Amino acid sequence: MPGARAAYLAYRAGAETARRLPAPAGRPLARLASRAMAAASPARRHQVERNLRRVTEQLLDGPALRRATKEVFENYARYWYELFRLGPDDRAALQATVQADGVEHFDAAYAAGRGVILGLPHLGNWDAAGAWLSGRLGGITVVAEPVEPPELFDWFIETRRQIGLDVIPLGPDAGGAVLRALGAGRVVCLVCDRDLTGEGVPVEFFGEQTRLPGGPATLAFRSGAALLPVGTYFQGDTGHRVHFDAPVAVERAGRLREDVARVTQELAHRFEALIRHAPQQWMLMQPNWPSDPNWPTTPKSPSPEEPT
Repeated sequence: MPGARAAYLAYRAGAETARRLPAPAGRPLARLASRAMAAASPARRHQVERNLRRVTEQLLDGPALRRATKEVFENYARYWYELFRLGPDDRAALQATVQADGVEHFDAAYAAGRGVILGLPHLGNWDAAGAWLSGRLGGITVVAEPVEPPELFDWFIETRRQIGLDVIPLGPDAGGAVLRALGAGRVVCLVCDRDLTGEGVPVEFFGEQTRLPGGPATLAFRSGAALLPVGTYFQGDTGHRVHFDAPVAVERAGRLREDVARVTQELAHRFEALIRHAPQQWMLMQPNWPSDPNWPTTPKSPSPEEPT
């Protein structure tokens, strides 16, 4: 597919440029790229505006909404710029630049030895946070949606492997692989504020019915692992903050399907609080509610430029 091949080459070129340019030149270039992206993607820009209105209960409008939308695109470009520059040696450096709170929730869950599931929305730089946590633990597991062409996905896997993230491709075998990782006491990170399969669990999310993945709750019930919502945030020009929320109560109360729905709804409410803390850092740019234009009526895989 020519478009997918072009995307692969664009990512590789962007990564090489980000790594070669010194930060004082690279960061302004990333912001410039964000403006070009916003101008070239009116559908994305309008979706971001809709999301910001939802998160702020329709309080944002006019110039304030335009500024917030601009910040979302700038943060999106910063995410890619930082990911492109991350390397194996950065895990140690991140220990000094990442501020973490709620770590006691994570430490207690990890000490239980049944593995830990971290559920995250698309906030801040979740890959940098993963690299930080990997440096603390010696490695973590993440699940990612395959993208086209295959060499682009292979490159994403290798990029993340270098920063200590063991990638499990989302697919028929992913559930078993995640359960094995949890059984070995590993930490598994799931970015799960968007239903990619069309088969998610109905929830209320920012006041409107939609679907979110039921995988985190299902895996928690099947493995006995703790399920912790996590928010990752940009802090200042170069820093990051990681917030570990208290574990979601994963207790059987009825049929598994009903229990999964209940836990997924609780996770959605926790995500609302995490996102409201920094709406301009929520980088979900695709239709996510049935009322959104171009809401998919059939399962849709992300295009190569969508972070997973």
